[in-house]
Amino acid sequence: MAESPLRLTERLYGKLLRRRNMIKRWSSYYDGEHPLLFASPEFSSRTGGLFDGFADNWCSIVPNTTVERLRPLGFRLEDGTLDKVAGKAWKLSHCDIEVGLALKEALIAGSSFALVWKPDGTNTEITFEHPSNALVEYVPGRRRVRAAGLKVWRDGDIELATLFTPTTVYRWQRPTRQGGQWTGRSMGLSRGEPSHIPNPLGAVPLVELPNQSRLEERPQSELRTVIPLQNTINTLWTQLMTASDERALPARVVTGMDRPVREILDPDTGEVIGEEDEPINKFRSDRLLWLEKEGASIAEFSAADLRQFLEVISQAVEHIAAQTRTPATYLTGKLVNVNGETLSASESGLVTKATERQDHFGAGLREVMRLEALAAGERGRAESLALGSVVWRDPQFRSDSQYADALVKLKSIGIPDEALWERVPGVTPDEISRWKRMRDDQAAAVLGGSVTALFGDKPDQAEPDEPPEAA
Repeated sequence: MAESPLRLTERLYGKLLRRRNMIKRWSSYYDGEHPLLFASPEFSSRTGGLFDGFADNWCSIVPNTTVERLRPLGFRLEDGTLDKVAGKAWKLSHCDIEVGLALKEALIAGSSFALVWKPDGTNTEITFEHPSNALVEYVPGRRRVRAAGLKVWRDGDIELATLFTPTTVYRWQRPTRQGGQWTGRSMGLSRGEPSHIPNPLGAVPLVELPNQSRLEERPQSELRTVIPLQNTINTLWTQLMTASDERALPARVVTGMDRPVREILDPDTGEVIGEEDEPINKFRSDRLLWLEKEGASIAEFSAADLRQFLEVISQAVEHIAAQTRTPATYLTGKLVNVNGETLSASESGLVTKATERQDHFGAGLREVMRLEALAAGERGRAESLALGSVVWRDPQFRSDSQYADALVKLKSIGIPDEALWERVPGVTPDEISRWKRMRDDQAAAVLGGSVTALFGDKPDQAEPDEPPEAA
């Protein structure tokens, strides 16, 4: 028996709620909100809430370092040509800016989502959705075929949801109070808009952008292996700071003498009624101590060596670098007498990881632009985009001289200029088109014999004020 749209909405919404706790945990660690773990109960009872809010946050560096290497520049069709229409639609929706936010959320939470829709009478809109507000369900046994998608959000005291299926878009609403039931959306009825409308795309317009996908597992966060080490580092820092407060300086001890005490007097009679230990703080503040008993002496305990804590912390940071393929220079900030080849070798793991992410994210972005073409009514372009590719910025950062040297060598073996321009970091397809026009204009000026058009007018020579003197 087929599942009803309302029942499907309720089930997907429940699945989304269960995922939100984990997504919130990833996001909190990225923001530096870490609980203090791995400390003994005795240590926690002694320090109380002293270290609440403290974090030596490494969880933000790992996703940030990776997303810096993920910058889509354009889209190619099946024949290898750039799709300028897709590039225009991409910019109209400000995707050139917001795609970085979406990819960062995917690295943090495991996935993010893109929604393609065309409101009546307007251009196609591409928006990126947070994973706590969107969900895609796939056809059982077919991991890439989307069966349905759900997007939820709030408007005041009303929660709204849109269920996307290949044939119909179901629009729901409910009060945010406990126990509110989903009903057909009534907000547009006054304008003659029905609660549920046909889906003109014929496909679920919500696309998942997964990170670290596996065949039988959900996409994973980049922070999954970082968090245990992050908790270890935080605990070690708190223990180091506690030890530095108590053991960082040499401690002196008096031997061969009774402990210092003071008399307790009766406030009414002034008679001695007992004795109590002399507060140690008194000797610290007065900086004086009288040793009146014969044989008394002073010994010293050396200060604790806190470097052991720092060595363990450094080791934990190196483990983060190794497990996440993040260059140590990004984590430690140390860069001394390192040549270009050594630096490139240290970043090879990060470059490889970024290239892998480009493949996975690129498949989702191609699907987004295929849906954009379908929304525009261009089915042929949609099919060509599905077999095309995403143009990414080179994930390897190199100096200008390194790029220039590499391009000159590639030019010497006959690679066309256009292909070389595409390898220049940060160059967009629009800039390459402008360079082509400039090159063609220069060639036309040379062939036409117009040196003025090529180099500009020759400046007039000023007449000398006086004739040159005779020799």
